[in-house]
Amino acid sequence: MAIKLTEQGPIRSADYAQLFHAVADPARLRILRHLMLGEHNVSQLVDHLGLAQSTVSAHLACLRDCGLVRPRVSGRSTYHSIVAEGEVRRLLSAAESLIAAAGVSGRHPHDHSRIERSVGAMPAASAREEN
Repeated sequence: MAIKLTEQGPIRSADYAQLFHAVADPARLRILRHLMLGEHNVSQLVDHLGLAQSTVSAHLACLRDCGLVRPRVSGRSTYHSIVAEGEVRRLLSAAESLIAAAGVSGRHPHDHSRIERSVGAMPAASAREEN
């Protein structure tokens, strides 16, 4: 059951639970944050995040099943991107605000160090961040 983040109408408690389950895992959050830099295939995510291929694939399946990530097949590769990037960005921003208001650090140095290093190695990501 995919969650339609951009669709208007009543949202059931089960929809909220499914969304929060999808973003409750630190590895899935790292994948989502990295996909905000642009689409990636599993191998790229493995290299950039230092996670096992099976771990990345399983987490992408969860994010895809929830409707947060969509696949795009190109030749023999499948690239993944965020479905509603603006909404996901706002969700993470709201979560960071809530974490700060609650006095919880919320940031683990390991979570961002690999991403920051990999962003520097990706010219397309640098250009995208400037826009």
